[in-house]
Amino acid sequence: MAAERQARMADRIRVLIAQRLEKGLRDPRLGFVTITDVRVTGDLQHASVFYTVLGDEKARQDTADALRAATGLLRSEVGRQLSVRLTPTLEFIHDAIPENAGHIEDLLREAAERDAAVAGLAAGATHAGDEDPYVKPREFDDAE
Repeated sequence: MAAERQARMADRIRVLIAQRLEKGLRDPRLGFVTITDVRVTGDLQHASVFYTVLGDEKARQDTADALRAATGLLRSEVGRQLSVRLTPTLEFIHDAIPENAGHIEDLLREAAERDAAVAGLAAGATHAGDEDPYVKPREFDDAE
């Protein structure tokens, strides 16, 4: 029951913050932000808001600064929209999933290239010893 309430509150906070960011903040440092996930603690007192930013490292840093500066405003907005006694504190955390996914794709592509190279070598390979290295049972003569 409590986990359902946590999930509902996290989804609602995600939607509220995304809507507010879509309307825009009066901060020129804010880049193109996507809210990827929100996790609320079991006591519903703290919400970790995960986000991604389109752009380079400077855009990420500027957006992080803008979100840190707007935390109070966003928390007030969330508090007005949620019907809870205590509004959870908000913590904005840059979500590194897109960068990690790109790195994983690079590793998978490199592994596929190596597999193809090994398959190419194996196709033209010959046996090092006899073609059938297993010992065969001797055939006995009936004359013995």
